[in-house]
Amino acid sequence: MNGAKSKRGGHSPIEHFFRDKAVFITGGTGFLGKILIEKLLRSCSGVKAVYVLLRAKDGIQPNDRLQEMFQCPVFSRLREENPSALSKVVSVTGDILEPGLGLSEEDIAELVENVSIVYHSAASVRFDEPLRKAIDINVLGTRRVLELCHKLKNITAFVHVSTAYCFCNRNHVDEIVYPEEVPYQKVIDVSEWLEEELQEKIQSQVMGGRPTTYHYTKALAESLLVHEAADLPVVILRPSIVTCAVREPLSGWGDNFNGPAGFIIATGKGVLRTMYLRPNNSADIYPVDMVANMMITATWYMCKAKPVSPFVINCTSGSMRRLTWQQIFDYSKPLVLKYPSSEVFRYPGGSFKTTRFWHSVAVQLDHNLPAFIADTVARLGGYKPILRDIYKRIHRAMGILEFFVTHEWTFSVDNLRLLMASLEGPDRETFDFDIRSIDWVAYMEQYILGVRRYVLKEDPSTIPTARRNLNRIYYIGMLVQLLFVAGVIRLLVKHTRTFNDLWWSLISRILQLSVRISLAMQSVASRH
Repeated sequence: MNGAKSKRGGHSPIEHFFRDKAVFITGGTGFLGKILIEKLLRSCSGVKAVYVLLRAKDGIQPNDRLQEMFQCPVFSRLREENPSALSKVVSVTGDILEPGLGLSEEDIAELVENVSIVYHSAASVRFDEPLRKAIDINVLGTRRVLELCHKLKNITAFVHVSTAYCFCNRNHVDEIVYPEEVPYQKVIDVSEWLEEELQEKIQSQVMGGRPTTYHYTKALAESLLVHEAADLPVVILRPSIVTCAVREPLSGWGDNFNGPAGFIIATGKGVLRTMYLRPNNSADIYPVDMVANMMITATWYMCKAKPVSPFVINCTSGSMRRLTWQQIFDYSKPLVLKYPSSEVFRYPGGSFKTTRFWHSVAVQLDHNLPAFIADTVARLGGYKPILRDIYKRIHRAMGILEFFVTHEWTFSVDNLRLLMASLEGPDRETFDFDIRSIDWVAYMEQYILGVRRYVLKEDPSTIPTARRNLNRIYYIGMLVQLLFVAGVIRLLVKHTRTFNDLWWSLISRILQLSVRISLAMQSVASRH
């Protein structure tokens, strides 16, 4: 028999490959981890077991965290179609920060006997993580997982999730692991004995032009794999910006503010009015469900074709289906008005700035000044002022991401194309990750609806009310602008009787107009 019978018809080599195999996953409760687990259970139904490394968190035990995860919308399709599949997921108590992953002897024995495939996606994704902590999680954490892999009796693939930007100090990135100027072990040794304050002073020198500890330590982890996993079948997957699902299990599903999601939310709420970036640069994004499909396909391919290890895949879209920041803005601008949030501070607006000077001016006039006024009014009304704190967080995030939205990279994707061409029969559809099939306009609509529903937790039924609220905010904003202009005119001509009469006439007309607008909106609301 060449493969398992697919639900879509024909035989699925990938589904057959995973039959009776057990996998071990780190980072299983993360954005990508959830999608990977769901896809394995739904499309590789013959999988024997999925072991997920989990630690107790906020007083919640690992198995309870697992059951909580199963209540996420991303598992709703599986709960409906094949709920018994969830029983194959086994929580394994441990922590990538602990020696030996903090595993018990009993758990180690079970994993050694059963597991043949390992997915390592656990990582600290904080860009400003202190170097020592980033090394402990992203580099030493990888070493601890490797130590387990070396004990497994029948390991067939170790898939390590890296990032396309771990070598962002280069203009072009091939599907290879580049050597570091300072060997990874020396960096580890220094991080263990050097005081954190001194580490902060020297880290910019050792990071080789990378702006964040996250990207640097992911590069170190790749170097570690080259030297310490030479005897293992290793896949290094480098996704670019992982975004919401395009198709499965729920179109538009996402669970975080990372990537474009945070800026779409801030723009839609009228908070974000300016960004400093290069609008025609590539916004290299890849939907999370396609990344998971690529991980599963790469596992099968590693065993089928046995390429040289490590098999590096640049999971990037720029060379095959290019999308720019300007296109994201153009596509999303009408959509945030069509599907507004229920809670909007100002009517959405603003623009990109290509120079720091004009961006700084816009920050003062369109961010800080309105925040100061709004917080002052809130304070006078007995409410807690929050907007200035919100803007501080937004400006901090913008500062961290500035390097990536003002630079552009090219990536070799030969291995990605090779992997794509290897798919056979129904697997081309079941495990599709061909970015060329995506309609970016339709995808952005899914993205905005998904962010609204799954990240902001706003039910689609609230959209009509949100639209009416947005219209109200628009007219209020126009009224405020008219009053501001009228106030300026009033100051200029306050000593002239004729202009004084014109002033009060103008105010009267504005008030009449506002009453008419209010009555018209109430009439529209009553019809709906």
